[in-house]
Amino acid sequence: MLTRRHLFTGSGAFAALAALPALAHDKLRVLATFSILANFVRNVGGDRVDVAALVGPNSDAHVYAPAPADARKVADAKVVITNGLGFEGWMNRLVRASGSKAMIIVATTGISVRRAAGGHGHGDADPHAWQSAANASVYVANIRDGLVTADPAGADAYQAHAAAYLARLDALDAEVKQAVATIPADRRRVISTHDAFGYFQQAYGIEFIAPQSVSTETEPSARDVARIITQIKREKIPAVFLENITDPRLMQRIAQETGARIGGKLYSDALTEANGEAPTYIEMMRHNIRQIATALMI
Repeated sequence: MLTRRHLFTGSGAFAALAALPALAHDKLRVLATFSILANFVRNVGGDRVDVAALVGPNSDAHVYAPAPADARKVADAKVVITNGLGFEGWMNRLVRASGSKAMIIVATTGISVRRAAGGHGHGDADPHAWQSAANASVYVANIRDGLVTADPAGADAYQAHAAAYLARLDALDAEVKQAVATIPADRRRVISTHDAFGYFQQAYGIEFIAPQSVSTETEPSARDVARIITQIKREKIPAVFLENITDPRLMQRIAQETGARIGGKLYSDALTEANGEAPTYIEMMRHNIRQIATALMI
């Protein structure tokens, strides 16, 4: 038989256990639209934030179709981080459907926008601005400022985390430029699966030639493939690259018919899982420049 003391102790223990989830929920709930943004948020937010991504590792935001469960995730978030520039064409509808009152942070605010021929399917703006480490610093500053507004008590932590990460991004920018400098100028040209590397080209001087009329949303026609093959042969482009969000068969066929080297896999719009080659933004950029430099130096 339980004594009154036992009952009181048991009730106290139960109350303490019941309070544990509440402590976990004290973290600021942040929802990023895709994996690269989520990685930026983790670096700025540290242990004050609980971060999730709508479009996860190795997944393509271009063809993402929101599910009812995703509306719930948006509704539950206190802060939603988007890329903007038309990248998430589905996001406004999803926010409306969710009834969310979350703060919306557009990470590309203040970016010098690159205009893209063909429009990427996103309008005139090229949305892949994170492909420059200098632009990534703008993303991080916007995320820092948004988190400070949403959680003023964490301002010192957010500012300190952001400062440390911004220093790492500055070092990354210099590292990529140094690697490009080792590549002969007349070999700094590659074919990639779709036009996601325009900002990388602008920042670092590697010319990325994307097959026209080819995107992650459509299957290239025989005419598209023939035109690409002719272009590679005519311009003596030394390497072609696959991406982690696209079907590799197109690049493999092109390489077979042209003799161009397949330079490995590049990561453009998504990170990998934690045990993959590019689980963070910095590791993604380092992986990409290693692959490019190796292929073009041969």
